[in-house]
Order: sequence, then C-alpha cells, then structure tokens
Amino acid sequence: MLKKITTTATAALLATTSFAAAETLNWARAGDTLTLDPHAQNEGPTHTIAHQIYEPLLLRDSTGAIEAALATDWAPQADNPNVWEFTLREGVTFHDGSEFDSEDVVFSIERAMTPDSDMKELLSSVKEVRATGKYTVEIETDGPNPIMASNLTNLFIMDKTWTEANNATKVQDFEGGEETWAARNTNGTGAYKLVSRAADSLTELEMYDGYWGKDMFPLAFDKIRYTPIKNPATRVAALLSGEVDFIQDVPVQDLGRVAAESSLQVITAPQNRVIFLGMNQGDADLTKDNVDGKNPFADVRVRKAMNMAINREAIKKVVMRDQSIPAGVAMPPFVNGWTAELDTIPSGDLAAAKAMMADAGYADGFTVTLDCPNDRYINDEAICQAAVGMMAQIGVTVNLDAKPKAQHFPLINNLETDFYMLGWGVPTFDSEYIFNFLVHTKGEKRGSWNGTRYTNPDLDAKIVSLASETDLDKRNATIADIWGQIQEDVLYLPIHHQVLNWGTSAKVDTVVQPEDQPKIKHFALK
Repeated sequence: MLKKITTTATAALLATTSFAAAETLNWARAGDTLTLDPHAQNEGPTHTIAHQIYEPLLLRDSTGAIEAALATDWAPQADNPNVWEFTLREGVTFHDGSEFDSEDVVFSIERAMTPDSDMKELLSSVKEVRATGKYTVEIETDGPNPIMASNLTNLFIMDKTWTEANNATKVQDFEGGEETWAARNTNGTGAYKLVSRAADSLTELEMYDGYWGKDMFPLAFDKIRYTPIKNPATRVAALLSGEVDFIQDVPVQDLGRVAAESSLQVITAPQNRVIFLGMNQGDADLTKDNVDGKNPFADVRVRKAMNMAINREAIKKVVMRDQSIPAGVAMPPFVNGWTAELDTIPSGDLAAAKAMMADAGYADGFTVTLDCPNDRYINDEAICQAAVGMMAQIGVTVNLDAKPKAQHFPLINNLETDFYMLGWGVPTFDSEYIFNFLVHTKGEKRGSWNGTRYTNPDLDAKIVSLASETDLDKRNATIADIWGQIQEDVLYLPIHHQVLNWGTSAKVDTVVQPEDQPKIKHFALK
C-alpha cells in the first residue's frame, strides 16, 4: 500500500529588493505558467505555480515518496480492489473561506475527466468517483488499479461552489485559445493565494492566513513574486545582483559564476525528465517538407538514420556543458520500466545512416521544418540548432522554427507540426504515464500528446491493460514488451535526460525536487 503521512517583466522585478521586511521571495525562470486553470495543461511550470495555490489529494516529497495532502489515508478496499478509499483532511478552507469537503473532490475529479482536460489520461481507468461521507471519497476503477494513488499528485482540487458560481465548470480549451474565469482567477486550499497576475510578466502571491498547514511547514516567505525572464543573461544577472532570490534554470554557461558567489548557491540533481524529438510518421504526406505525395518519416529506415545522426555526447559537451545525461529511450531513469539496455545510445555511424537513407529512397535527402520551444527546456533552441547541423550530415535539411511554449505546445496537441521537440516528466514514476500520453493512439481518453500520429492497436490494448493488472511481474513484462516495440519502431528520437541546476540566495534552505516543482511552503531561511 502506497501511504505516507507526512522586459517590462524584468523591469518590474528589478524594482524589488531581495528579502524585504515582508519576507518576499523573488522567483524567476525562463517561462511562465500557461494558465491558472489547474486541469487545462499538464505542463511542468504550469503545475509548479498551481502547487502554490491549489492542492491535490496526495503529493510526492523531495525523495519521490507519496505523502498526504488533502487526503490523510488512502488504500484499495480489502474486499474490492477496484475501489480506492480516501479519508479527507478536516478543517481545510479555500482562500475565500469556504469549507473543503468530499463534494469538491468529486467535482474536481469529474471535471478533470472531461475532454478539454489535459489530465484525463491519468483518470482513464476511473468508472466513478463518489462521496461516501463529508470527508470520505471512493474512486472506482475499471479493474484494480495498482498505481491510482500515483496518478493523483498533480490532480488539483477546486471549490465546487466557486467554480460553478463563476461559470467555470468547463475546463479551458487552451489549445483552442479559449479564455475563461478559471484561467485568470483562483480559489485553492494551498499555502498561497493569488494577489495579481499579468501573463508573461508578473504573478504575485501572498500567504493564506487560514492555511491548514501553517504550523506544519516553514512558510518562511509571506509573499512570492514570480517573474518569467526568458533571456538567460538577464535572468542570471538578476540573481547575481541579488534582485532575484531563486531561479530554477541557471544557464549552464553561468554555473561557475553563480557558484563562486558567496551570497549564492547552486543546487544540482538529475531531473525526472527526458528531452526528445517527435516525427509525424502516420500521415500519408507531410505539410512542411519538399517531398510531394510521400512521408519520409513513415519509413522506419529514415527514423533510424536520424536517430543515429544525433550526436548526444556532442550536445552534452558543447551545448549542455556536461549538464545532461545522453538518452537512448524516451523515459527517465526514475521510471518503472527503465533499463540500462533500453537507454543504450544508438550508434553514431554516419555512413550506415546514409546507407539507410539511400535504401529508403532518400539518397539526396529531403527538407523539413523542426518546431522547437525557446523558453521551456534548458537550452531548448540551442539543442534544436545542434540537431539541425547533425541532420544535415545525412542529407536531411532542417529549417528551424523556434517560438515560445505557449505557441509551440498547441502545434503538437492540434497535430499542426510534422517534426518537433518535446520534454516529458513522469510524476507517477511509472511507464504507463508515458504510454497513455505519448504512445497510445490519440483519442478521447488517451494519447493527447501523441503528435506522431502513430497507432498500434495491439500496443493500445497492452497499454490499457496496465491500469488493471495487479500481478506486478506480469505488468512489468507487458511494460517491457511495449518498450521493445517502441524502440523497434523508433517512435521518438531521445536526446538526453535533463539535469536541474537551481540557483538561490545562500540564505535559502531547500533541496531540489526531481520533478522541478518547488513547493515554496517547504522553503526555509538559514
């Protein structure tokens, strides 16, 4: 049983003083949260801000272990393993003072299961969620789900009454460009409440006086000022000058400068995230290439050749300054299902790769566009630029189109890109999460981030079976089978596993969270 109780933007930021009398944390990173609707986007920085305001039933601590949040006890029923029982924390209130209870949990989970929710894959096995008392909830799944608890750590609970009163029951259609009340306003149970927000500029939070955990956590900061600073030089300059107290993404070229400052510290740890390239291998023809009537990516030989052309060690040394771990599989080492054999780096034999291209009918290569974010992952655009040069060595001419993540991600979700970069963290620490989002045929309940157009009915059935297989040896064998097929089909082109480098004032006492989701309530002052 899993259980444990335990710009203008820059100008505005630089106008503040580090560690003011009100104990303000000035916090920056490259990109902003995409939305304040907690169910609209399954994206790391978006969840990170949500974690300060909203809370899930369960959390992962800094070691990755599950701990209590809005639920204090949880387990499958002894006589019916299809049903998970949750006992809720009493005495919790939302930021508007209304009481938290089981109705809010039922409402939030049902909301997160709707088509526009980016969290629905986590709940794909849920048949029904019901309140059995004011502070008790049951989640019934389609067969026993051994990792149900792991699926809830980023599933935030909203106030049913507040959401309904503000006509925000429907999840924001982020990819469709919809604006809603919940995308701009919040009412959570978390340690901090929203004071003001200017998208891509500044988000201000302040401590919630009625927070249930006020005596349980350090809560060293009364206020938080969160500012996205896209430019790496500007971001690190703000940290070096003391105008920012915490940045999550110290540029790799500046790690030595930051670490050398006695007033600062760099905290480093491997991240539960892998960076890779995806290809549209399902359509009969590509939109942004120079080959008429054919899809080069549909030929596995082309995909294999491209996989061999990526010099991961060069990216590690030159682009990442040794702050990455080359990857051979689109799965972080933290995840159940990972093996060193799967993560073996492909051969860099360019002659063999060119021969494969010729065998596939592309001896003269082809031209294609690579869509890449420029404010989401560490050195994302620089990695894409490196990949452009590497692909040229086997005759693939790549035109790079880099843009902010808010414009990049909808291209994937809306199937408007043929070749793209994506990074993936795995909060459940289990392969099923990857399969549900990235491998399963894109559909109503699964595959929302599968921009490859890949479909394999046999694999789909195996993926679905994982949600109800309680024989862990059999389940792990199925996971291994799925990964074997993914690797054979070269579904993705893995690049590396990210390494986290947090830079903070030396006064800040914290540890790196492997999902890169700091919970500021845990931060203390030395």
